Amino acid sequence: MTEAIIEFQNVSKSFDGKMILKDISFDVFPGETFCIVGGSGTGKSVALKLLMGLIPVDEGKIFFLGQEVTNLNDHDLNTMRLKIGMVFQGAALFDSMNVYDNVAYPIRELGGYSEDEIEAMVCEKLSVVGLSDTAPLFPADLSGGMRKRVGLARAIAANPEVIVYDEPTTGLDPANVRRVDERVRLLQEKYKVTSIVVSHDMASINRIADRVALLHEKKFGFIGTIAEFKKATNPLVKQFVQGEVGAE
Repeated sequence: MTEAIIEFQNVSKSFDGKMILKDISFDVFPGETFCIVGGSGTGKSVALKLLMGLIPVDEGKIFFLGQEVTNLNDHDLNTMRLKIGMVFQGAALFDSMNVYDNVAYPIRELGGYSEDEIEAMVCEKLSVVGLSDTAPLFPADLSGGMRKRVGLARAIAANPEVIVYDEPTTGLDPANVRRVDERVRLLQEKYKVTSIVVSHDMASINRIADRVALLHEKKFGFIGTIAEFKKATNPLVKQFVQGEVGAE
């Protein structure tokens, strides 16, 4: 059996005495798109921050490529994060940099590349997201959908092993949601990256997910394939699929 690239083992997290995640466990396997879904405030984004080592776990263990994240010092955490691309809700581009320099930023942070190599990598990634002609533009010159796609290009710029998406389609119209979804699948197929996607958009989940995990009341009420998710008899899953549970 393929070894998991990411493992959460009995992880719990509280803030100010309020339990957010309780004893959650899941594995993510190489090359798959794993979607974490659920209503607002259920801890979806907290799980991503725990994986990135941005906040500490209260209990349990997290492993990335066989290395225990929960035991890493700051230097080793930063080294690990270079292997993970992050796509934020609002794209989180640097307003003072043009598109080219935004995408080049993680490559320069990684180090070891000449400017000619960086240029080739940036141009390739902008081409993949369909924005080759935007390199000299600034974020303020772009539509919301274009900013999201530049965010995708930046996330894959340094060829990470994992891409983490935090509500990548929030605030977009249906046409741009579909464009972003198409790029998510393309990146998986072209670069064989492993993806974790936090979302509450059922249409988007249908297009991109290999497996789905539903967070409800601090725990996972369901983990399974997208086909199993859509056919599940679990009342919570049925409510989510039918749109009765979402971003409250």
